[in-house]
Amino acid sequence: MDYYRSSVTEKSWQMLQMLRKDYSFVLIGGWAIWLYTHRFKSKDIDIIVDMSTLTKIKTQFSVTKNNRLFKYEAIQGEVQIDIYVPFWSHLGIPAEDVQSQAIAWEGFHVPPPETLVVLKQIAHQARMGSSKGYKDFLDIISLISLPQFRWSSYRSQAPQQLVKQLTTTLSHTTHIPELSLNSHQFSKMKRAWLKNLS
Repeated sequence: MDYYRSSVTEKSWQMLQMLRKDYSFVLIGGWAIWLYTHRFKSKDIDIIVDMSTLTKIKTQFSVTKNNRLFKYEAIQGEVQIDIYVPFWSHLGIPAEDVQSQAIAWEGFHVPPPETLVVLKQIAHQARMGSSKGYKDFLDIISLISLPQFRWSSYRSQAPQQLVKQLTTTLSHTTHIPELSLNSHQFSKMKRAWLKNLS
């Protein structure tokens, strides 16, 4: 399913495939979530690399440093690549901690779903009320819907503020049309989620 224009997500996916052939990285953000859920494709690419890989990327791409957001950026047409590095970038969880948790999944290295939810919640806080913020929300719901999602792992990583935020958001949500669930199905899932959060 495309939340963004399919022409943009297709270019982003092709770019990601190219990066995978040439560089070693941990994939985070929307594309990492899509690999688990296959629900909502992404527009931007978010990766964590070590400094030697960043140096290699700089030989192929025009990379700028964003000191305010503690990341590097490369823009290729409509696709933005956000590059995070250990011991400098902080995503709400230190980049090196996210990197150390990565597992192999569908040909990429990605954090576990529980870690991705925490990262998405932090991104969501900054983008609430925007279209990107709503996409964050859909990604979060898609991840917690996974049968392998471990609530105990999420609770051990998430600050209490994020646990409360998720509880409040779910409590006020009655249906999510994009997930093709009727109100009875969603209500049943929501009860289970809230129980795991309490």
